Amino acid sequence: MLLADKEHLERDLKRSLLLLAEKELVFFEQALISVGTQAALIAGFASGIIIETASDLLPDAHMAIQVGWIFATTTGMVLEISCVVFAMQLSILAPGLALRGPDGSMHPAVDGMMIEYRTAYYSFVLGLVFFHFSAALFSWLIYVHWAVSTMVTLCILGSLWLLYRYAKRVYLRFRLMPEEVITGRFTGDEVLSAGGTAAGLDQHEQRHLSSLISKEQMQLHVAAQQEQHGF
Repeated sequence: MLLADKEHLERDLKRSLLLLAEKELVFFEQALISVGTQAALIAGFASGIIIETASDLLPDAHMAIQVGWIFATTTGMVLEISCVVFAMQLSILAPGLALRGPDGSMHPAVDGMMIEYRTAYYSFVLGLVFFHFSAALFSWLIYVHWAVSTMVTLCILGSLWLLYRYAKRVYLRFRLMPEEVITGRFTGDEVLSAGGTAAGLDQHEQRHLSSLISKEQMQLHVAAQQEQHGF
């Protein structure tokens, strides 16, 4: 009877630890969907501009402007499409690993998602920058007057600068330092460091709970390492 109760307690503890990590997984999944959707929209704009402009305006423009505009537009489109592909792969494969993988797959899925998410985000940002350069060169591609093209170029570059300032301000307002980040990983040391703040738990119960958590996390880590190396 006691053995069954202990096993039941360990299963409940394992489930609780997985629920904590699942919140991180859902957060990154939603972030990837958001970034991928916006990247697909910008990539669609870029491809539409290429199709509509290539045959009408390119033959009449200066060679340097043609090369610069085609380079900026296609590079921006490729970067945004890459972001869409990255987001699609991560939003499918990472939750699949966490859901259908062996014991210990949740944390590697979350950690991998957190690392690869940066690649998708940087690809989106670079594609957005090249899209602004493409818009600026477009004003010279449809050349009306040098004053008009110059004014449009300055407006677009000013818009890009304001976008950078706003993005930097938001990042600095909400950023977390590495030592301040709290993840879904739960260690036994966190239980012991809580000390008397855990209501209803004496020191013996705290040590027992700490050992259970440490044991469970170690089992998950070993299983993940074995799966990674193909054992």
